[in-house]
Amino acid sequence: MISTTSSEVLAMTGAELKQSIKASEGRVVLSENVVVEPGIEGLTTSEVAAAFGADLILLNDLDVLNPVIMGLYDENETEPRHDGESIHRLQHLVGRPIGVNLEPVDPNADMDSERRVISAGHQASETTLKEVERLGFNFVCLTGNPGTGVTNAAIAANIAIAKRVFHGLIIAGKMHAAGVNEPVVSEEATQAFLDAGADVILVPAVGTVPGLDDDEIKAIVKLAHSQGALVMSTIGTSQEGSGARYIESIAIRNKIDGVDIQHVGDAAWHIQSPFENIYALSRAIRGESHAIARMASSINR
Repeated sequence: MISTTSSEVLAMTGAELKQSIKASEGRVVLSENVVVEPGIEGLTTSEVAAAFGADLILLNDLDVLNPVIMGLYDENETEPRHDGESIHRLQHLVGRPIGVNLEPVDPNADMDSERRVISAGHQASETTLKEVERLGFNFVCLTGNPGTGVTNAAIAANIAIAKRVFHGLIIAGKMHAAGVNEPVVSEEATQAFLDAGADVILVPAVGTVPGLDDDEIKAIVKLAHSQGALVMSTIGTSQEGSGARYIESIAIRNKIDGVDIQHVGDAAWHIQSPFENIYALSRAIRGESHAIARMASSINR
């Protein structure tokens, strides 16, 4: 992954993308970006993330049934486009694989905070997963934003649906509680995700969720790797704005724990991580030469 050109990586199947990430030995950066707020100087948030070293771009707060991506066509365009070309255009602009968050909401979840209601186009379902396939996404992430009532059981159920209707990479797991009274991470939930067909298991990065330690992450990594899956650690608890020193220290700890992808979230600027933190993460896990190569390589290659 860290040595691919844009034309190579965008031509990959889900299985090829997975192998490419595996072969990069823990040196892949994913940036999660909110798409419904204006970015910098009329750009999409994805373009900014790609410019500072992100290998994979994850779109958050996108209603896939009524897609709006600020800056994609016009800086102030807020009306959905239904021509099916939005994601192809974004891939063309950034030269990176593009994914989207879908939330497997459980209406019967035991909530420990007030539930935040989200539209059908943000939720994981057979309808939205088929639309993700139609729009041409490279991967989908089945997870939960704060307070939405996403459960591990609902994630597992939707992995099975995704396996039937979507041909890209499937990432699944929770970055935080998502308002639900259940463990964020467990070996039991991980096994359920693996049995359902997840390609990548999502876990909170060590240092983000209280009480989650290195040994617990290592156990999940070993379980996933033993069954042919990869693991992505996530900084999704607003600490993506905690500064470069924090990002670097967490990056090294999670690399030691064996994760394959390191995610940095969108809460710091409320649209994406500060660009200097994306670069700090990139440089920490792969060194300056690879970090600069990813930033400098033309998307026309």
